[in-house]
Amino acid sequence: MILDLHTHSVKSDDGRAKVANYGQWIRKKEIPIDGFVLTEHRQFDAESDYSDLARKHGLIILKGSEVETEYGHVLVFGVTPALQQAFDFSDIRLPLARVLEACEEHGAVAAPCHPGRTRVGMCAHVDELGVPPGVRMVETLNGGSRGSEDQAAQALAEQQGYKGFGGSDSHIVSHVGRCATRFPGPIASESELVEALRALDFEALSWKAPS
Repeated sequence: MILDLHTHSVKSDDGRAKVANYGQWIRKKEIPIDGFVLTEHRQFDAESDYSDLARKHGLIILKGSEVETEYGHVLVFGVTPALQQAFDFSDIRLPLARVLEACEEHGAVAAPCHPGRTRVGMCAHVDELGVPPGVRMVETLNGGSRGSEDQAAQALAEQQGYKGFGGSDSHIVSHVGRCATRFPGPIASESELVEALRALDFEALSWKAPS
């Protein structure tokens, strides 16, 4: 199964894509993914139900979040009400250690995204803050990366032994699926996604043209 693990809709402050349009675009353009995860900025969208859209387009549509820490932006998968009480998703200065600990305690997964990006990626902070304990995976292929950002992410992953995953980081419909992650088995829920990520048995994929 191939999932785009990093997408944004109009629910994000800078997102311009409607979830329904993602589904239409994926099918119209025959994008080779089985679904996507909505990782809205600094929040978890608990209210939206995309099950009808998922059935209509034959896609898996899951939800996560993208939060901000002193090491840059971090994707969170497997968000539960208890996890939402553990830390403030809207806080732009979250300690990464706290996010990792809370996710471990509440059965979720936290993973730094676009680590090679200036200011908001993990690579920009390691020299000053050191390598954070507890990170097991990072986004090594990002559809919005420019220049050598993905190469920096891949170098970090190789140096630290992190598993790499992929996501489009799409904010507009036409960018969905540029990067994704291949899993060996089916995934139909957030809990199954967490289980698959924790197994570290996946592969980052990219179809985006070099910038």
